[in-house]
Amino acid sequence: MRIAASTTTGKILASVVLVGAAASVAGLGTFGGFTSTTTASQRASAGEVVLGSSSGGARGVSVAADNLVPGDTVQRTITLTRSGETEAFGSVRLTTTGQTANALTAAGGLQLRIDQCSVPWAPVGNTNELACSGATTGVVAQRAVLGTDIDLAAATETLNAAAATSNLRVQLTLPDGADNALQGLSNLVTFTFDATQRTAEFR
Repeated sequence: MRIAASTTTGKILASVVLVGAAASVAGLGTFGGFTSTTTASQRASAGEVVLGSSSGGARGVSVAADNLVPGDTVQRTITLTRSGETEAFGSVRLTTTGQTANALTAAGGLQLRIDQCSVPWAPVGNTNELACSGATTGVVAQRAVLGTDIDLAAATETLNAAAATSNLRVQLTLPDGADNALQGLSNLVTFTFDATQRTAEFR
């Protein structure tokens, strides 16, 4: 009985060894075969959104408007530009802020209006009035001088055109109804123009 058991065990072990050897031989064949390789390259670059402005000159917004009385109007120019190297704008928006908080820039104080001309604005004779010899477009209807995120849709459209230049006339008016509370007051109004990218698309 013991011999038979030993003989059976030996046969089983021999079978296992043969199977392992067969697997080793089969594995040798996996190192061969045909192959092929190819490559492709995709260049990508990010665009830019660059808004420029020019407010110099004798009629620019950098020129102070002093000694205003009720009913006075001040007209100044500012030119916005979009470089030909940049993407089209989704929008151009304006935020106006005052350096100090006082009645001059509060409700009932200075009023703001912005118009656009297809050519640069020019003075009327020797006056401080500015006129457009081309086509005039309203950009911001008269409103309180201070505001946030004011949409300049007409200017955006012009900046996205071939000329990529928007000639703006900024008009500030001290209302007829301004009272003695505004006498002697001064403030510095800052105009901040923000351009956003065009709508994302499949390229």
